[in-house]
Amino acid sequence: MTVSRKPRSLPDEQKLRLWGVGWALALTFAAAVLAAGGTLYGLVVLLDFQKIDTTAKLDAKTLFDLVKLSFGVVAGAGALVALVVAYRRQRVDEAGAHREATRLHTERFSQAVDKLGSDSPAVRLGGVHALAGLADDAPDDSLRQTCIDVLCAYLQLPFTPDPGTDPAHQEEHHRYLAFRKVRHTILRLIGDHYRRPKGTHRSWQGCDLDLTGVTIDGNIDFQSAEFSGSTVSFRDATFSDGTVSFRNATFSDGTVSFTGATFSSSTVLFGDATFSGSTVSFTGAEFSGSTVYFTGATFSDGTVSFIRAEFSGGDVAFHGAEFSGSSVEFSSAEFSDGTVSFSDATFSGGTVDFRGATFSGGTVSFSLATFSGSTVRFRGATFSGSTVYFDSATFSAGAVSFSVTTFSGSAVPFRGAKFSGSTVYFHGAAFSGGTVYFHGATFSDGTVYFDDATGAVPQGLLTAVGTPPHAGVTLPAAWLLSAP
Repeated sequence: MTVSRKPRSLPDEQKLRLWGVGWALALTFAAAVLAAGGTLYGLVVLLDFQKIDTTAKLDAKTLFDLVKLSFGVVAGAGALVALVVAYRRQRVDEAGAHREATRLHTERFSQAVDKLGSDSPAVRLGGVHALAGLADDAPDDSLRQTCIDVLCAYLQLPFTPDPGTDPAHQEEHHRYLAFRKVRHTILRLIGDHYRRPKGTHRSWQGCDLDLTGVTIDGNIDFQSAEFSGSTVSFRDATFSDGTVSFRNATFSDGTVSFTGATFSSSTVLFGDATFSGSTVSFTGAEFSGSTVYFTGATFSDGTVSFIRAEFSGGDVAFHGAEFSGSSVEFSSAEFSDGTVSFSDATFSGGTVDFRGATFSGGTVSFSLATFSGSTVRFRGATFSGSTVYFDSATFSAGAVSFSVTTFSGSAVPFRGAKFSGSTVYFHGAAFSGGTVYFHGATFSDGTVYFDDATGAVPQGLLTAVGTPPHAGVTLPAAWLLSAP
């Protein structure tokens, strides 16, 4: 098995471009004459000369001054020629040095790639470190990106699964572990290089990272890594059998894709991560049988998509996360047979969309969450066979929509929730076959619409809104007639 990849050609701006000597000298002399003339004119104006005295006789002193001026002009012209020639020689020398560095890089690159194709795990491991070193010492960003691409391509290659620890397959098992070590080393090196400040030696920040379809089956540390101004892809990747940490990582001003990724039997940590000014996609991702934490994460000034994501049989926590100034999409997401927590999260200054989401057979908590200055939509969502907590949540200075939402076969408590200074829509919501609690909820300085809602009045709602209802609270006529 071999990995073949040639370095990319140099960008046009890095190729040697020089004008002809004639043009260079002509332009240099023209620039010198203009500069000298401009300086002379400026001095004449500054010193306020009115006219130049003339004389018919040429004395010895004036003649001597003219001779000195002539020699000065000739010397200046010679200096300009020498300057142009020296500049061209410097450019040629620089281009030659760059070509030589590129040639040496290409030779080392070929040797490193050959090592990656070796049947020996130890030799492959040497090739990995050689390519990482080449990326560090690359004479330009294009060659650095090529080295990174090859390392990523190696991770994307299919590999033989673990045959198990049966004595009959002991040799194959040891070989699997050896090659697994090679893959984990690449991932470790990636984490190390993306932690280094941009612009410093050995930093890969700003370079693209393509880990599409890779399997991450061990403990990998991307903690405090910074993925900024680039495209990073974990599309269709599988996270299993280990802990992958993105704690304190920064995703900014770029594109990050976890589209179609599978998080199973693993722990993935995004605690205190920052998603800012970037497009991050978890579209269609599957969170099953794993633990994924976004605890304390910050989502701001960008777009984060969990559209059609599936949360089942695992534990996903957004506890204490901040959603501000960004667009976060959970449209058509499925929450089933697992625990998803938005407890103590803050939704402010942005849009969070749960439209068409399905909450069934699991537990979702928005307890102590704050909905302030943002738009949160649950329009068309279905709450069935699950428990969704809004206990002690605060709805203020924003808009939250549960319009056309169906509450059936599930428990959705709003106990102790505070509706103040915001607009909350339950327009056309259907309350059937489930239990929705508003015990201890308070309604003040805001607008809450239950008009056209159907089904039994939610428990504790009439007591919470008062009789007659608090100003700004609109209830269906049938619910008002059922008030004691």
